[in-house]
Amino acid sequence: MERIVEAIPLEDYRIRVITGSGLEGVFDVKPYLKGSAFQELKDPAYFSSVRPARYGISWPHEQDFSSDTIIFDMQAAQETGAADAAARSQCP
Repeated sequence: MERIVEAIPLEDYRIRVITGSGLEGVFDVKPYLKGSAFQELKDPAYFSSVRPARYGISWPHEQDFSSDTIIFDMQAAQETGAADAAARSQCP
């Protein structure tokens, strides 16, 4: 598991994440806000209280995401973005 060294809250329920190995990306929390455990994260002030928590990120009332989930989602988003860009470049 990767250690999360920085978690910077952004607009639209996204978090800029930096790992101990230097991997950087944006983790989109929106898909998880439907779950009952994450309802409190809809409050922008509370969402902004996110902090690195060793091998993940967490909030004061113990909502958390593991670094495995964060990295998987960031890589999937990058792959989707790359595929979308490639498809757009092939259009006349």
